[in-house]
Amino acid sequence: MKSTFFKFLALSIASILITEIFKKVIHFDDLLYNSLSEQLTSKQIENLLGFQKKWQWIGYVFIPIFLLIKTTIIATILYIGLFFFDKDLRFTNLWDIVLKAEFIFLLVPVFKIIWFYFFQPNYNLQDIQNFYPLCALNIVGYKDLETWFFYPFQTLNLFELAYIIYLGFQIGKLTGTNTDRGLKLVAYSYVPALLLWVVTIMFFTLNYS
Repeated sequence: MKSTFFKFLALSIASILITEIFKKVIHFDDLLYNSLSEQLTSKQIENLLGFQKKWQWIGYVFIPIFLLIKTTIIATILYIGLFFFDKDLRFTNLWDIVLKAEFIFLLVPVFKIIWFYFFQPNYNLQDIQNFYPLCALNIVGYKDLETWFFYPFQTLNLFELAYIIYLGFQIGKLTGTNTDRGLKLVAYSYVPALLLWVVTIMFFTLNYS
């Protein structure tokens, strides 16, 4: 349990550091300023940026809370799925696996930094928001796509695939079976939950866009 907590702590700290590095490299404040310049006055934008910097610590607190909720929910879904496979594992073991798998998604901002620094130096805030490396959205493009399709096409990416395969491998190893068996458990538990989440996001985007 102690090692699992340290993994969670390391994941939270790494997420915060990479997020801050990403903001510095892409000059997030400048992008936000340029994006709002057509809607607000310079004084209003400066006040907004000042307010954001004053309360940015809330973002630091939100990241570990978000990771805790996300990993706990996924571990719970996998734990429930184990009942259909007649396997009995401790919840903390599954949470440990999910935490290790979550490190895969830390590569996303790293890839984004590399892309915008070396391959697309001319970009705006919308490019940053809609770009997700190695995903289907980059193939079809977002400019001619309905906004409610953005999230599903972003979710269809190689990082998510690697995440699913890694979960399957670790669960197969933990249950003393094989990766194929572990992938089946992930396919019957995590994947339907992910699809439900994507559909939910699409529904809210469609209704509020």
